[in-house]
Amino acid sequence: EFLWKVVEAVIQAGATTINLPDTVGYSTPDEIRAFFSAIVGRVPSSDQVVWSAHCHDDLGLAVANSLAALEGGARQVECTINGIGERAGNASLEEVVMATRVRADRLPFETAVDTRELYASSQLLSSVTGEGVQSNKAIVGRNAFAHEAGIHQDGMLKDRRTYEIMRPEEVGVPQATLVLGKHSGRHAVQRRCELIGVVLERRELDDVYRAVIERAEREKVVTDRDLSAIVARVCGAPAAPAPQPVSDFESTPAEVGYGHGV
Repeated sequence: EFLWKVVEAVIQAGATTINLPDTVGYSTPDEIRAFFSAIVGRVPSSDQVVWSAHCHDDLGLAVANSLAALEGGARQVECTINGIGERAGNASLEEVVMATRVRADRLPFETAVDTRELYASSQLLSSVTGEGVQSNKAIVGRNAFAHEAGIHQDGMLKDRRTYEIMRPEEVGVPQATLVLGKHSGRHAVQRRCELIGVVLERRELDDVYRAVIERAEREKVVTDRDLSAIVARVCGAPAAPAPQPVSDFESTPAEVGYGHGV
């Protein structure tokens, strides 16, 4: 009761935005949703202001709490690129934005953010601060659109929508990538060979595949340079050059199928 009276008083004094923070990142999404819903419903002049959420990530819930605040009546989220901020950081802007974009069926909120600039903004911030982004960071991490597991690579090569809920181009990432590692399959090795201009016969592919897996056991990731050396060693000389494709994966119409999980 004290809080809603204070909020009403500051609205009457001229406030146009009311920010209700979870400064220590203690709350859970259900608590945040209920909190905003209760305060917005109780304050008499609630329709005269923009309600804002400010969530910290001490329990790894900043983004989830921010989205819950929207469901509770907030219409502004204080967030940061790469989720930088005090202690464990703030809600990640790119995650909040893409959650509302990809799951508009459950989160019917729109922003004016140009999502194609998300990756570049993340990279710029990292260069300025000297703080890199963890490789498995959602949306902008190095591995966010990388695929190593054989079954994933095979599915992606057949239809990108199998393991993509958004296109990398939507967030400014040049393209999804096939990472050759010990979990990769023959289909992925064949595709990477084509990308470096080599077409292999079935027997050659089998030999190159085994050599790739052996190297991946030692080096973890097999680069294109490694692959070229393997092809030259195993086959003696590269076979006929293949057409130069522009992506690891065949293009899939953007308007069909994206944003739907299994």
